[in-house]
Amino acid sequence: MTAAPAASAVRAAELIGLPSMKVVVTGSRGKVGRAATQALVDAGHDVLGVDRVSPVFDAGVVVPGRYQMADLTDAGAAFAVTAGADAVVHVAAIPQPTGNPAHVVLQTNVMSTFNMVEAAVRFGVRRFVNISSESIVGNFFPERPFLPDYAPVDEQHPLHPQDPYALSKLFGEQMMDAAVRRSDIKAISIRPSTVHNEDNYEVNLGPQVRDPSNLSANLWSYIDVYDLADAIVLATESDLPGHEVFYIASPDNAGGHDFAEILKRYYGDRIELRDLARVDASGISIEKARRLLGFNPTRSWSDYLDPSGRSLVV
Repeated sequence: MTAAPAASAVRAAELIGLPSMKVVVTGSRGKVGRAATQALVDAGHDVLGVDRVSPVFDAGVVVPGRYQMADLTDAGAAFAVTAGADAVVHVAAIPQPTGNPAHVVLQTNVMSTFNMVEAAVRFGVRRFVNISSESIVGNFFPERPFLPDYAPVDEQHPLHPQDPYALSKLFGEQMMDAAVRRSDIKAISIRPSTVHNEDNYEVNLGPQVRDPSNLSANLWSYIDVYDLADAIVLATESDLPGHEVFYIASPDNAGGHDFAEILKRYYGDRIELRDLARVDASGISIEKARRLLGFNPTRSWSDYLDPSGRSLVV
């Protein structure tokens, strides 16, 4: 089996005749940024990718959309890449707190987001898609033990971040709130579950597929990068007002286990079990994204792994 490219499952622009937009995608050379850039190009948008990776000048090297190298912690660079854009998809960030000093993580993530939001507001950008994180709840990287209050976790769950990465994502969402208060911009924050593609399903999810006692901070949840890219397209093309927050995850859990049974087995009564959409439900609810964004993920761990967690991708 070969992995599917970024899907063109449901394109709002095609269905309701939305015009092509000029979209800036920050962090465009990372795992999520690459998939989002390709999906937006496939949807017919004019995409400018931005990252700190050097551009390629050799003939014959194909990169979706256009590309510009920029350090977005510099306000001038953020304004330069945002000028003329209809929408911004802000993916760029240090993706977790353990590989850099805490102050570097916080400063980089907060200031790059602030600069991009400020530029978007000043230039009259219509839509800002902010890539937040499931870790904002406080379940990843805590210095003191933490469990969510209930599962599946949804957008109403209280936020208790401890680490600088999760804290930076909370600040990012608060910047979206402030932006819609002071301008006509419309904002969506997406909180993806742990993101996987054909390169890392086996090493990341294989152990949980084989044995659910390999616990994860997100309660066996995950998202395929191409489904996430589809959600980003839906968010970019959405006309939802104000600032909306959405969890984006696959509807099933890694391994397709009976969620109620494994939650009880490994966590006892420490996490309240709420209504499940399906027996093999994810630890994260995507009902709000289904309802307001029309998000309908089409990929599963079982497209990539066999029941023993070994890769099907060749």
